[in-house]
Amino acid sequence: MKYIESRKNDEIKQINKLSKTKQIKKTGTYLIEGFHLVREADENEQEIVTLLATEKNEEDRLVKKYYDNTLIISEEIAKDLSETQTPQGIFAVLKIKTEDKTPDFKGQWVILADVQDPGNVGTIVRTADAAGFDGVVTSLETADIYQPKVQRSMQGSQFHLPIYRMDLEDAIKKAKIADLTVYGSEVNSEAVPYKELDKTDNFALVMGNEAHGLSENTLKMTDKNIYIPILGKAESLNVAVAAGVLMYGLKNI
Repeated sequence: MKYIESRKNDEIKQINKLSKTKQIKKTGTYLIEGFHLVREADENEQEIVTLLATEKNEEDRLVKKYYDNTLIISEEIAKDLSETQTPQGIFAVLKIKTEDKTPDFKGQWVILADVQDPGNVGTIVRTADAAGFDGVVTSLETADIYQPKVQRSMQGSQFHLPIYRMDLEDAIKKAKIADLTVYGSEVNSEAVPYKELDKTDNFALVMGNEAHGLSENTLKMTDKNIYIPILGKAESLNVAVAAGVLMYGLKNI
């Protein structure tokens, strides 16, 4: 193990840059934080390049397991690296797993069309995992799943199901070629209420941008556009909430 006390250490400086998409792409690595996520990564056989822990966590089993790849850091460094106000004092730099470029579109999928908020992206992935979906596709303009805020919001679900990043139009075309019924989510009473749909085991649900929803072009590509009836006075639902309602509502259970 190596001990580092200064925030100015070159190795720490490079790790600190892993909050930026440019650095994540350049290095092929990303940073996660907290005992739950680090343990999930370990249990799901993710490649841990570097483990970072404060002295109070020096006796943790993960530190002992990754002894040769562990940096013991000061509380000051932990606060610098952390995305939270009360860091737990454990981090890991993970190697990005390269997925095949083309998803195996079988079963039930969620496609995110330019969803910007990291919390929404992470919550949707986590809900897809909980609902037993087979995978998630994010468009090129959707928040990067390797960003620390998205990682924290996914709470380990990113290790349980495949997540692909690809062109939105290409994803929808490939889902249709694979005989998935593609549903577009639309805040429009002219669409079909989701409860009126015949259930199917093979479909893709496309969720749109928080502010603008799905574009007209995307809505034209879907097989059917669906909506959640609003019973009160709210104009719409948060995209992550809407995705959760639809994911469970469309399941053949």
